[in-house]
Amino acid sequence: MALAIFQFPCLSDNYGVLIHDEASGRTASIDAPDAAAVTAALAQTGWNLTEILTTHHHPDHTDGNLALKEATGCTIVGPSYEAAKIPGIDRELTEGDVYDFAGHPVHVIWTPGHTLGHIAFFLPEDGVAFAGDTMFALGCGRVFEGTLLQMWESLQKLAALPDETVVYCGHEYTESNLRFALTIDPANEALIARGEEIKKLRAAGKPTVPTTIAAEKATSPYLRASDPAVKATMKMVDASAADVFAAIRTAKDNFK
Repeated sequence: MALAIFQFPCLSDNYGVLIHDEASGRTASIDAPDAAAVTAALAQTGWNLTEILTTHHHPDHTDGNLALKEATGCTIVGPSYEAAKIPGIDRELTEGDVYDFAGHPVHVIWTPGHTLGHIAFFLPEDGVAFAGDTMFALGCGRVFEGTLLQMWESLQKLAALPDETVVYCGHEYTESNLRFALTIDPANEALIARGEEIKKLRAAGKPTVPTTIAAEKATSPYLRASDPAVKATMKMVDASAADVFAAIRTAKDNFK
């Protein structure tokens, strides 16, 4: 039976996500940005929290851990690479591990860059990935702890997932990412068309997340760093894709 997935906004621009297996009754929160928001989402769905799957240690992804654990007795799972920074962690996961969520295999992908220990979760049987702050719709996370090369390699891991994979990410940054993407890839017809849809969704107060691997490969400048048009815009025609990506990510840091 397919997982039920419930996404909800929280904090200023975060998304929380619950996944639920009806047969077992198990429910996981992907990160825990805010205990009150997660609790409200549980009440709305009628689900009981059994675990938290943590992508990385930043407070806007872990602040709800301890309160939720105290209230529900849930198990907290997270990256071994930064376990000391994950409040209440019970089980550590590393690259290549497969976590069993009620018979749904959850593959652990190490995606350093945003933080050194960041992980993403891929559920192949359900066709879904939870990318945390590594991949956003039309974007990627700031490189705070790792290197630009690490972030490029992490994005390549996610881009290698099946095109139809549905990707949930940690924030609603898509309109800003769109404005920037259009400065890097202005003639990309797929990006232009997607931009119109994004504007309509946000005008209606609707989320632009989740996205898909196919959509990101077609429209995200970070995944199109090897494209001749993107290289030309960046005046880096002969540069490697990794170097073009680094220049794009650095430019975004200064984009207003």
